[in-house]
Amino acid sequence: MSQGSPGAWAPLDPTSGSSAPPNPFVHELHLSGLQRVKFCLLGVLLAPIRVLLAFIVLFLLWPFAWLQVAGLTEEQLQEPITGWRKTVCHNGVLGLSRLLFFLLGFLRIRVRGQRASRLEAPVLVAAPHSTFFDPIVLLPCDLPKVVSRAENLSVPVIGAILVSRHDPASRRRVVEEVRRRATSGGKWPQVLFFPEGTCSNKKALLKFKPGAFIAGVPVQPVLIRYPNSLDTTSWAWRGPGVLKVLWLTASQPCSIVEVEFLPVYQPSPEESKDPTLYANNVQRVMAQALGIPATECEFVGSLPVIVVGQLKVALEPRLWELGKVLQKAGLSPGYMDMGAEPGRSRMISQEAFAQQLQLSDPQTVAGAFSYFQQDAKGLVDFRNVALALAALDGGRSLEELMCLAFELFAEEQAEGPDRLLYKDGFSTILHLLLGSPRPAATTLHAELCQPGCSQGLSLCEFQNFSLHDPLYGKLFSTYLRPPHKPRSNSQIPNASSPSSPTALANGTVQAPKQKDD
Repeated sequence: MSQGSPGAWAPLDPTSGSSAPPNPFVHELHLSGLQRVKFCLLGVLLAPIRVLLAFIVLFLLWPFAWLQVAGLTEEQLQEPITGWRKTVCHNGVLGLSRLLFFLLGFLRIRVRGQRASRLEAPVLVAAPHSTFFDPIVLLPCDLPKVVSRAENLSVPVIGAILVSRHDPASRRRVVEEVRRRATSGGKWPQVLFFPEGTCSNKKALLKFKPGAFIAGVPVQPVLIRYPNSLDTTSWAWRGPGVLKVLWLTASQPCSIVEVEFLPVYQPSPEESKDPTLYANNVQRVMAQALGIPATECEFVGSLPVIVVGQLKVALEPRLWELGKVLQKAGLSPGYMDMGAEPGRSRMISQEAFAQQLQLSDPQTVAGAFSYFQQDAKGLVDFRNVALALAALDGGRSLEELMCLAFELFAEEQAEGPDRLLYKDGFSTILHLLLGSPRPAATTLHAELCQPGCSQGLSLCEFQNFSLHDPLYGKLFSTYLRPPHKPRSNSQIPNASSPSSPTALANGTVQAPKQKDD
């Protein structure tokens, strides 16, 4: 693969330099020379002792977690814990949890505002969720039950309602359980949600998921701040890993966390019926109190998605991962015959895909094939493959790549010679090149189409959007044209003139390769 392939790309931020909100998925920790010396010394002398003692306390929490449910039947577990179990377990977990965070360096927990009773607010929503230290908010909240992912089953400090993100049945059961507890009239302890669902860098609020708001009951927003001179706690999608965050925080002489209880939010009748509206309005209230933007950024599947204008784009499109797979296999997209017909889908199997790309390793074939959307029969449209390979090939200009994308997915009209790009082809292009969720791309396509005209974009309109729009044009150039070295003409088979894409005799679309960069 040429040196210009995305396998060697540094991840880029398409929002930099624009009016878009800050990227909440990236946390960069810059240390001065003096700070590095301090962390080296305290990391050797203080951090190991703190971490060791914290793990001992974490181990001591297990008996109390086990005692809460030991000997109880399924019917008894459907009711709140009472009597000596509640007293011993609650006080034991509360005390040991405070000791755990104290040993990790959280010497002070500042509390502002007043926590509402379970009758006033059965549900608490905490944000911003920025680190695995955030369960410290449970302490001033008097250990409410937390809705947490099933992977946190092994953490005894959390008395959690567990949900599997990959199991729809699990999510439905949790929704019904939360609704049952929230409408029990104070019978159950409060339920706490981190409505963002994942960690960010505290510079903006991610889109709130509606789970905390489905019951339609009043909620109390809870703000979490870490007002320390150096942010060692943030654990974002891109930034310091778990061990580094733990070690740097434990190396701090003192870490401070501030928990602020906002007034209880009473939903309107419309909000009670619409969890998404309810979630969005609470998000705005919390963002205003924090002094940071409320964004539509979220995780879609396993990829973080940011918002640029009216479009959602993956922070790192899967196209880049495909480039890394091909690079590892020692292949260059420029050597591969596209074989895709303009405006016509050609469905291929995994075996045909391997043959077309000249891949022999089964694991590499399966990995590369998985990057493309498959139909019910497990087939993929080879136009998707052709566009992905063209984007990974560093020899085409952005103008040529956009022309090729249009030629591949535009459709003939019943009347007239012009071809138009409809919503399906438009969303496919944006999904492949930018990692945009298809619903968001479809919505943008409808806005781009002229009112009263056919629901398709001409080549000129598509070029205006992808090349000349001040926001979206920059987005395409950021994702698709990083610095690279061009390949020489001897490496380009069947090079054509640099004027425009040409259709070969066999119907194959081939965009010309540029000679100079």
